[in-house]
Amino acid sequence: MTVPRQPSPPDSPDPSGSSGSSGSSGSSGEGRRPPENHRHMIRRRWLTATIIVLLIGVPAGYLVISANQSRNSGRDKEDKYSATGLTAGWPSRVQRRLYDVPIPPYSREVAYYETNNWRTSRLYAQFLTSNKGLDKFLKKIGTSTKTLKKNDITISKRDRKVVGWEFTDPGPWLGLTHVQKDPVPTLDVVVNRANPQHPMVYVVSTTTP
Repeated sequence: MTVPRQPSPPDSPDPSGSSGSSGSSGSSGEGRRPPENHRHMIRRRWLTATIIVLLIGVPAGYLVISANQSRNSGRDKEDKYSATGLTAGWPSRVQRRLYDVPIPPYSREVAYYETNNWRTSRLYAQFLTSNKGLDKFLKKIGTSTKTLKKNDITISKRDRKVVGWEFTDPGPWLGLTHVQKDPVPTLDVVVNRANPQHPMVYVVSTTTP
């Protein structure tokens, strides 16, 4: 007995629901370049960030270098004067008033040293000033440049030794002693005019209580 053949079922659809042609169309978006305005925005942000770093970083670097140089300069001065007993910097206002040493404004290379005992007190001071500053200083202590005598080293060897002043550099050197009645201080002043525009002034103010 012959069994009749059953007809073949129709082709079933692809479970993925896509054909070969559809697969190629699905990947057509890959590799597409971003829009031009997006690339421009990225470049602008990068440039802004770079400028901010430069504006903050470069001045900060200069500040660090300047601070280190200033610190080193201060240390050099302290080392230089500590070897002689002098202190780099200005005497206090009270000291300048008590010892009658009105150091002119804008003076440089200012240093001082004070000694006290039961008999006398002394303030040693030095400063670099201008010709106008020297005139003002001498006028305030009650004298003038006319009183200065050439080659008159009025500061004693003992006082020079206390703070290491040698006065051996090229001159001309000038000096004066301004005597005042106790308890007002007596001032011994020596001036080095090797630089005609910026005299170096050395002062020893002695007071007896």
